[in-house]
Amino acid sequence: MGRYTYLAVLAGCLLAAVWLEPLFRVRVLRRWRRLTLTVLPVAAVFILWDLAAIAAGHWTFDPDQTLGVSFGPLPLEEALFFLVVPICALLGFEGVRASLRRRAATTPETTGDPTPDGAAGARANRQAGPSGEPACSTAGGPE
Repeated sequence: MGRYTYLAVLAGCLLAAVWLEPLFRVRVLRRWRRLTLTVLPVAAVFILWDLAAIAAGHWTFDPDQTLGVSFGPLPLEEALFFLVVPICALLGFEGVRASLRRRAATTPETTGDPTPDGAAGARANRQAGPSGEPACSTAGGPE
């Protein structure tokens, strides 16, 4: 892969998340203005942070694994990283939210039982006999 390694990882991240847009209709990419206002300020801060770290010698980038297109010392792929990863995170977050909303909309309402599986109601039914009396009692204890 060589020069395309970093770019391939970014493409893989994007492909792993972009299917959420049509499947759950999350509309992250369709609301481009909102997406831009969310992603660009964060990307700008981290790009500046990256530039400072590069200037201080904290890290470098292997030119054999990048395209060779740079903005000063910052490879194109690193700038794209700060756009692609937040977009993938937003797609994932909105996908989970949409899935939970769908699940809540299709889950039948409970009868006030706070447990999701109705376990408390089942315990109450086991404790009462056919005539409404307790099915069993503890010897000498309150019923």
